[in-house]
Amino acid sequence: MSDIEIAQQATMRPIIGLAKEHYGIEAEHLDPYGHYKAKLSLEYVNSLTDRQDGKLILVTAISPTPAGEGKTTTTVGLGDAMNRIGKKTIICLREPSLGPCFGVKGGAAGGGYAQVVPMEDINLHFTGDFHAIGVAHNLLSALIDNHINHGNALDIDPRRIQWKRVVDMNDRALRNIVVGMGGAANGYLREDGYDIVVASEVMAILCLATSRADLKERLGRIVIGYKSDKVTPVYASDLNAQGSMAALLKDAIKPNLVQTLENNIAIIHGGPFANIAHGCNTVTATKTALKLADYVVTEAGFGADLGAEKFIDIKCRMSGLKPSAVVLVATARALKYHGGVAKEALNTENLAALAQGFENLERHYQNITQHYGLPCVVSINHFTFDSDAEITLLQQRCADLGASCMVSRHWANGGAGAEDLAKELVNIVDNREPGCSYVYEENLNLWSKIEAIATKLYGAAGITANAAVKAQLAAWDVDYGKFPVCVAKTQMSFSTNPGVKGAPSGHIVEIRDVRLANGAGFIVAIAGDMMTMPGLPKVPAAERIDIDDDGKITGLF
Repeated sequence: MSDIEIAQQATMRPIIGLAKEHYGIEAEHLDPYGHYKAKLSLEYVNSLTDRQDGKLILVTAISPTPAGEGKTTTTVGLGDAMNRIGKKTIICLREPSLGPCFGVKGGAAGGGYAQVVPMEDINLHFTGDFHAIGVAHNLLSALIDNHINHGNALDIDPRRIQWKRVVDMNDRALRNIVVGMGGAANGYLREDGYDIVVASEVMAILCLATSRADLKERLGRIVIGYKSDKVTPVYASDLNAQGSMAALLKDAIKPNLVQTLENNIAIIHGGPFANIAHGCNTVTATKTALKLADYVVTEAGFGADLGAEKFIDIKCRMSGLKPSAVVLVATARALKYHGGVAKEALNTENLAALAQGFENLERHYQNITQHYGLPCVVSINHFTFDSDAEITLLQQRCADLGASCMVSRHWANGGAGAEDLAKELVNIVDNREPGCSYVYEENLNLWSKIEAIATKLYGAAGITANAAVKAQLAAWDVDYGKFPVCVAKTQMSFSTNPGVKGAPSGHIVEIRDVRLANGAGFIVAIAGDMMTMPGLPKVPAAERIDIDDDGKITGLF
């Protein structure tokens, strides 16, 4: 069966009863959205402050390929497996964006018998968080143009406005637009553009905020542009926007509770992409789970050079979170792709290509253990096409690397297929103090922070940028030099060229643009041709998604 068919046959239990049974959460602390999803009140979240934290496990992956790696599937399967062996565990995931749901990837709620449900709801609108984020973002956009139209008392330079608009859809036609056309009654004529909602600074702020007060303060700190002197920043608070923006996010800030196919609680909240944003679910969700459970399994987007790096250097640095171990997800098919095999031939045994593609896994493993300072377990997400010889080769290569390697069959068998992985991780995290290392020190200048990521993690010889980018970073060093950096880079390669597979070395990473996310508290460095508004592929996933007369959705996977 397809993923959606498996999900639609699931026996779900009312979420209010599950929350009470598993974690003693009374119904009064939950805002239900139907029977199977609910929001957890911030008042209840705040009541957990004095509880001891559980152990935090991060799931990441090798560089993504069209073959798929199964990071979310592994996160779900591992969480179910840990509960099966008697370890009180919650999984924390990001919310899917409609962009990839209707674009390349389709759904993003796990796969096979390791899924979160209700799958269709989670993928399509869910509890409305992304809508609220988009509206809050675009309210600020409207207030900017309205202020200019009514006399521009703040002296905003229309040519130096940094705040775009957003929509949660892959729409390349909106990357660059002109607003204010049609005469003076429609505002000031200027160039503008759209990003996807998951790239919005409001998304990043929601994911890093620790309270409503912190949310509102961060929203007020957003730099929307500069005055006509070209150096004086204009903040969202200058437009008195933060209160109304926070009001729109009143419910979005609350964590969402759902369940796995095996009726274990999952928290899904926030959803910045890791290739163009910081790629982690909310700090609130993770910290709440750590207070409720003995173990928390979370994921960070795309490969360990992107999501895991940002999880460590941005999320953990800002929040004080201390992970205990990392799971590095790989498949034989994906490694063969990194070894040069075409997508159409990945189901055929090819030991030579597998050995060659292993270099991608090796670099990610070394980054995790050496630069993040964390123990790492390699999880081979098993496919039915994998040959015994391929699995044996992978296990041998991992042994040569000194890495623990577990073959997991959670896609086919649910939590039962990942019990060995669960036991291995429990053995590791129960025998070490939580903690990690950062890739760069806080006191480095911004250029050096970007350079450290590129040279240490990507294998690059260095970074380059035009004079304007260098000057901007140098200017920001004065007021924002302690900020971490969020590199927006293709997820498909360690380089900025998505076609370069394996583990390239000696390349130069071009920093094409930099953006200040003052409310979020980091600098965005756009590397190569990375777009913050993706486009749809030639045959988008939207073409196969449908609904019948009974309301049954098909085509999501």
